[in-house]
Amino acid sequence: MKRNLASYLVALYSIATIGYSSKRPSVDLDATPRITVTYNDLSDVKQFSANVKNYSTLLLEDEKGILYVGARGAIFSLNSSDISHRSQKAIHWEASPKNQTDCITKGKNNQTECFNHIRLLQRFNETHLYVCGTYAFFPLCSYIDVRTFILPTYFEEGKEKCPYDPARGYTGLIVDGGLYTATRYEFRGLSDIRRNLYQRPLRTEESPLYWLNDAEFVSSALVRESLNVAVGDDDKMYYFFNEKAVEESSSFLDKIQVARVARVCKSDLGGKKILQKKWTSFLKARLVCSIPYYETLKSVYTLEGESWDTTIFYGAFVLQWRNMEASAICQYSIADIQKVFEGPYMEYQHTSRKWSLYEGEIPKPRPGSCITNEFRNNGFNSSQDLPNNVLDFVKLHPLMFEEVKPAGERPLLMKKNVIYTRIAVDRVTALNDKQYDVLFLGTDDGWIHKAVVIKSAVHIIEEIQVFRRPQPVENLEISKMQNSLYIGAQSGVLQIPLSSCNRYTSCYDCILARNPYCGWDGDTCRKIVTSEDRAQMTQDMQNGNGGCLNNTAEAVPIKKLRIALEGDDVLLQCDLKSNLAKAQWMVNGTDGLADMGDHFRAGNDGLLITDTLLEHSGEYSCYAEENGLQSLIAIYPLNVLSELPKERVYSESTPIVQLPTAAGSIADSNLEFIYISIITTLGGLCLVLSIVLFYVSCQQKRKGKYAMRNSRSSNVELHTVSSNFKEKLDDTRNNYSDGCLQIIPGEAQTASPSKGTPPPPPPPPPLPSEFTNGISTLPNMLRKMNGNSYMLLRQNEESSSPLYNSFTEELSKILEKRKHTQLVDKLDESSV
Repeated sequence: MKRNLASYLVALYSIATIGYSSKRPSVDLDATPRITVTYNDLSDVKQFSANVKNYSTLLLEDEKGILYVGARGAIFSLNSSDISHRSQKAIHWEASPKNQTDCITKGKNNQTECFNHIRLLQRFNETHLYVCGTYAFFPLCSYIDVRTFILPTYFEEGKEKCPYDPARGYTGLIVDGGLYTATRYEFRGLSDIRRNLYQRPLRTEESPLYWLNDAEFVSSALVRESLNVAVGDDDKMYYFFNEKAVEESSSFLDKIQVARVARVCKSDLGGKKILQKKWTSFLKARLVCSIPYYETLKSVYTLEGESWDTTIFYGAFVLQWRNMEASAICQYSIADIQKVFEGPYMEYQHTSRKWSLYEGEIPKPRPGSCITNEFRNNGFNSSQDLPNNVLDFVKLHPLMFEEVKPAGERPLLMKKNVIYTRIAVDRVTALNDKQYDVLFLGTDDGWIHKAVVIKSAVHIIEEIQVFRRPQPVENLEISKMQNSLYIGAQSGVLQIPLSSCNRYTSCYDCILARNPYCGWDGDTCRKIVTSEDRAQMTQDMQNGNGGCLNNTAEAVPIKKLRIALEGDDVLLQCDLKSNLAKAQWMVNGTDGLADMGDHFRAGNDGLLITDTLLEHSGEYSCYAEENGLQSLIAIYPLNVLSELPKERVYSESTPIVQLPTAAGSIADSNLEFIYISIITTLGGLCLVLSIVLFYVSCQQKRKGKYAMRNSRSSNVELHTVSSNFKEKLDDTRNNYSDGCLQIIPGEAQTASPSKGTPPPPPPPPPLPSEFTNGISTLPNMLRKMNGNSYMLLRQNEESSSPLYNSFTEELSKILEKRKHTQLVDKLDESSV
């Protein structure tokens, strides 16, 4: 471990570039989620919430079908198959008014801190749970009978078992009758690892310089290392936490937190004279992931294998430097951690006031080790039989010299501008009989990233917005029996499927997802359930592009007709479901866009054709290209006209009577007779209406009072459509007449004496879809402003290819070119 100024400068440079010194380029570490699922697109989601907050403590008992939830002032028992079911039970355990008053007197926040936050919820025996809460900065614990699920009247003092502060890092497990917890217990005490309940109480040494220096605990795990070993080893508890770096003498790093892993033996009884009621097996080591001294451990998940020596730990880290934030995911093996604890120790030099490698003689038996058969053969049957020199060495040398490095000495994943707050891992057997680890990563703004580890890299299958209101994901639990992921947060608990195979609508989509839960059965993408499914389903986890052979490989493409006048601008939309796909355009099945000239601009959302020419007519096809596969997304037959068609066929659902313009033919005597008849009829109607209004006015004057009633009868509204003829298509109208009278059946507007101007008339009906230029199909992208100017509302990142640039540059050129034209005299409503 290098400790000079050069290494610190390298660390600063590394965080500035979000890179990592490894054989793989840093760009490969920042994976992009393949699919984005927003909150409105969620399906098959179940939710539970009550009139409380902070559902952060979860205990899943999969075999019993129960999910226990600890919240602020309440404990719930939910049906794990459907947490929204009404069969749930609840215990309300609020802090007393006196304790809340005392909490406020201590200067604590009455809005967040002076409540009973449930911090520990563990199974104690077959009939009872053991629960601890902060109880307004006066911790209490209790036993709850799961058969009655009623709060008992007897409580235990929890000062040795539960933190005062609800925001303080805490972890706790009940193992073989012993309660193993780690936190800062007392009001102004030091961080500590303790064992309570029905085993001999133990704690760490009160020495911040040597043992724990303002530690913030994240997680703990039990590893049954006594199983299937010939040396007679003991089970061990592993603790993961952050603490101030004690091994650095530089003032620049003396207050920076580093990640640690510590270990104690389950059968530790403490020392007889030295380290009485203290751990004799406590050792700790540095845990590194990506960027030294700028990473903080946020969450750890323990993934058990078929035997204890295959145990894997996954850690989620937050990387911070100045205003830059990122997250990293690293994997650690139990073998690598054991190797570090069996390596050299560090020693504090009082003369130089720094930690360095201990090069002296190590006493026997090895300090910090658990009692094994070798120890027993030498007369050391328990930790109380250990020699004083061994215990003295443990007291002064708990820190190991070597660091615990991640698998492959590099992170699996690094994500910029994402803060992972929680991690859970499920091991899944795919169709190729290989096991893949699926990561569920919760963020600080209410998203879940579902990823899979493939070839020492991470492929993010999808990102899911699970909460409408941004809030941190505080806890995750996986149920293989219910095929569910449970998400705890401040506002409630969510239950979502682990697999979500129904999101993939084609064989290509199913294969490209590389979701180990899902396979293609020839018709649909569904979850792999039985062994019979494995012989008849298709999946390609290693490469993600093989196995689709029939005509159901691609989804059914969208086909829309586009008709435009020569010189118009046309937008052909191509909706790519995958964030990893790229759009490829073909014209008439063969020609690409590179040979079509400067009229074409392709972006992430579609193809923009400016100043269309007659030769631009043809069939435009958009393909999604991803991982070597091409899938047809949309087909647009485009017909560019030199002039408007003479006759138009309108929808029968919108009756419109349209009068001719002065430019129409007057020679036709039949049409002339029709015109005169309509005008005469309208004139007669106006005369009759005038007489009726005059008569009503006279009647009201006779009564000495004017009254107006709301008319609900059907009337005729006359509306002038336009005053100028533009010779071009208008994507917001359903006719071509200008300077004419349009009769729209509807209800007449009632005049109001208090308003001087009548309300505006309703807009005319829209143009049929086959006579649009595609601009109006993107309401989220372009919004019309000031006649024929447009504003870009959403802009994706530009591609490296000159053809596949964003529309921003092209739109700017169009607007600049048309800025000097007389927009009032000659509007072009169909252009961009």
